[in-house]
Amino acid sequence: MASKQDISAALGAAIGADNVLIDPADCWTYGYDNSRAQALPVAVTLPQDTAAVREVVLACRRFGLPLTVRGRGSGTTGAAVPEEGGVVLSMERMAAILEVNADDRLAVVQPGATNGALQAAAGAGGFFWPPDPGSAEYCTVGGNLACNAAGPRALKYGTPRENTLGLEAVTGEGRIIRSGCRTTKGVVGLDLTRLLIGSEGTLAVITEATLKLSPLPERIATLRAVYTDMRAAAAAVSRIMAQPVVPRVLEFLDGAALALLRDAEPVDLPPGAGALLMIEADGLEAQLPAAIDALQRAAAGDGLLEWRAADSPAEARALWAARKALSPALRRLAPKKINEDVVVPVSRIPELTDGLAQLADRHRVRIVSFGHAGNGNLHVNVLGDESELERMHACVDEVFRLVLALQGTLSGEHGIGRSKRPFVGLEIDPDTLELMWRLKDVFDPDGILNPGKSLPDPA
Repeated sequence: MASKQDISAALGAAIGADNVLIDPADCWTYGYDNSRAQALPVAVTLPQDTAAVREVVLACRRFGLPLTVRGRGSGTTGAAVPEEGGVVLSMERMAAILEVNADDRLAVVQPGATNGALQAAAGAGGFFWPPDPGSAEYCTVGGNLACNAAGPRALKYGTPRENTLGLEAVTGEGRIIRSGCRTTKGVVGLDLTRLLIGSEGTLAVITEATLKLSPLPERIATLRAVYTDMRAAAAAVSRIMAQPVVPRVLEFLDGAALALLRDAEPVDLPPGAGALLMIEADGLEAQLPAAIDALQRAAAGDGLLEWRAADSPAEARALWAARKALSPALRRLAPKKINEDVVVPVSRIPELTDGLAQLADRHRVRIVSFGHAGNGNLHVNVLGDESELERMHACVDEVFRLVLALQGTLSGEHGIGRSKRPFVGLEIDPDTLELMWRLKDVFDPDGILNPGKSLPDPA
């Protein structure tokens, strides 16, 4: 095995010594993500262009070193945690917004650009990029692409896969490849763009993205519906999604979330509130009254306690206050939290919420659920302390099995990383997994790109 000095010298010769960190005090900073897992890389590289990324890949291939790409480390599944003794490739010096083209409704960016910086640049020209994960001001576009992170607006506008026109990337073999095109229609060749998005850096290192922009709406209406219980709210979600007006956002908070908020924050909710839907509609000013009316008719039904529409930006912020207060309240409630972003068909949400309540009772843990109900994507938070970890993990195992029994999927946008990898075989059959591993071998024949993530071992 090569020495640390040999590795450092090779990386320095490849991209310049000023772009390589080897001091453990520096490297530890790049060894974790929001999963709270951590490992010490042997070196951190800070490339500034695609050619430098290629040189890093070739050096790691020569030494047989694992290579993990990192944005800002905001992911929750351990996908950005390096293998012990491997190399981290940080995209922080590849953060340029290269082009914002209003005529063609696209932007070209490097992967280290933050989602927030992209939104600001696009917004100056009257556009936005639809993906808006909760960490948008901090997380990078490359990270969004790596796990197909979408956020609330995906309900109407789609995920990164629907809003990316093309990519430039470096494979594990050191090849620079380009996929897609600058037009919204194109069918030449295989769709490698959608394949690379969501692959968590296991197939190639994305070095540039051509993104599809959408025009900013003339107006956004903020609405809130409060229900007696989760089943009534879940049934309302199905009704809302079965009519022609597609909301921009349709967020769900369950009864446990509302109870937590009452304990932690002064929240303006009617007596008997057991579940809440936050709704946004957007479009032309003249079209919004009819859209709001249609959404209100769909939301009405058994269990509706309150329907409110914000009359001003200040009131809109007040209506969102409960949703924004939830995550800080969760952090204060329990020292240990397992957060899973499962997805089920919208029609099965009532069964999911019923099943989660039963699992919480059976395992004697607390479950708080909220999330993007219009997509059937709920963030299921299993809460407890150190003494309850065994029960918490057993509960999560059953949550996954419940979701799959309801024809759902294990992750909507957080990705697989390390934490969900043991469960992938429950969702994907052996023959399909074998084909995925064969694709992995084509892109990364030596298996250096983010090993131990996403796909389970072939065995």
